[in-house]
Amino acid sequence: MNNTIYQTVIVGGGFAGLFTALHLSHQHYPRSVILIEKEDRFSFKPLLYEYFSGEMGAEEVWPRYEELLKGSGVIFVKDAVQSIDLQQRLVKVTSGDSYNYSNLVLALGSVTGYFGVEGARENAFPLRTGEDAIAIDKHLRDCLQQALQIQDAEKRRKFLTVTVIGAGASGVEMAGTLGDLLPNWYAAMGGNAEEVRVVLVNHGEQILDNDINSHLREIAKNALQKRTVPVEFIMEAKATAIRPNEVEYQRHGQAETLSTATVIWTTGTNINSLIKGLEISEASRDKHGRPLVNPTLQLLDFPEVFAGGDCAAVQGNSLPPTAQVAYQQGAAIAHNLNALALGNELKPAEVNLRGTLLKLGIEESVANIYNSFEVTGEVGHLIRQGTYLELLPTPVHNLKVTEEWLKDEIFHRHLHPIHTADVVKWVGGAVVGVVVARKLMQMLGDSKDNTDS
Repeated sequence: MNNTIYQTVIVGGGFAGLFTALHLSHQHYPRSVILIEKEDRFSFKPLLYEYFSGEMGAEEVWPRYEELLKGSGVIFVKDAVQSIDLQQRLVKVTSGDSYNYSNLVLALGSVTGYFGVEGARENAFPLRTGEDAIAIDKHLRDCLQQALQIQDAEKRRKFLTVTVIGAGASGVEMAGTLGDLLPNWYAAMGGNAEEVRVVLVNHGEQILDNDINSHLREIAKNALQKRTVPVEFIMEAKATAIRPNEVEYQRHGQAETLSTATVIWTTGTNINSLIKGLEISEASRDKHGRPLVNPTLQLLDFPEVFAGGDCAAVQGNSLPPTAQVAYQQGAAIAHNLNALALGNELKPAEVNLRGTLLKLGIEESVANIYNSFEVTGEVGHLIRQGTYLELLPTPVHNLKVTEEWLKDEIFHRHLHPIHTADVVKWVGGAVVGVVVARKLMQMLGDSKDNTDS
């Protein structure tokens, strides 16, 4: 008697996991699909800054999995994975349930890495989920309210100083957003916007060092200096302790402190503990401890297991931990799972990097198109948002959000009072943003063609 369970289990609902599930649904995958994720909402990480700043709403960048998976046939299990047994092909969750699989997809992403910095986990804010954005928002508004009640300028300074640790892409995007957002908030409360400070603390000598966006360094640096309050830089500074009211760091051999009531942590990631605990050899891991996968995104020692996104490394092919990579890998994993089920040939995953996008402030971004030229300012902002809107899960959600975004950008934000020149400029810019976004997405490995096949 054959007791084999033909069931695919996906652990992790980030870009790689969610898009694997959605592509399988669109391809009419003949096996049952279970997606296990501890959160009930999908956090569209590249647009969390827009959610935090109020440029986009929760339903646009932090939608519920139930909405995204409605009618897909994918079984959504809201639970935390407790253990993964590759030998027994078994996934256990904290509720006590367990799931056997014929195929497994590892899409657990990474976790925030604090690298042993004293007090960082307890006193610094990360920005990885919608909950994080809400927590930062509430804390900053509380700090601004407290500052309004303090007469002494020096004591008030602490509550008006926000420190961002790390000057990679996330740190630059956060600092740029805060440089516009906080002074506007404070002025609206009746405070002096010029008293607000945004400080970017970085271990390296330069911003965007060893980053996929490093070629945009000068553009980003100039943009950060032109925010409503210019972003301050403290470079070559290694954070050593984060306390409720100060940051301690080492710089040029000297210990220094910065008085601040808010620290936002954007530097570094670590491997998910479940990935660390997988029973695979060191030879089957990269130097960071991530499991290696072959070109078809299968584990070297367990071909029934696929992995994508931040939690795995493709053997002999270094890829940046970005949304566009995870999105394309999700499509490739779905294609190969379907091929396995139908007895067809598997294909190597082809990931095409078609430029980068970097938020530099409210309604200002830089879009690097095809790694050939840059579009900055408000048009760059439209291209960036248009591109990410094309990535939003499910066509229905994509259409709804795109309509809301275009309505907000064209008719609410810019056309009061209405001027003919403004109409031409903003409608043209929005159309350019969406058209370029669609072109970019068409170039991303034809993943949407695979979805509809």
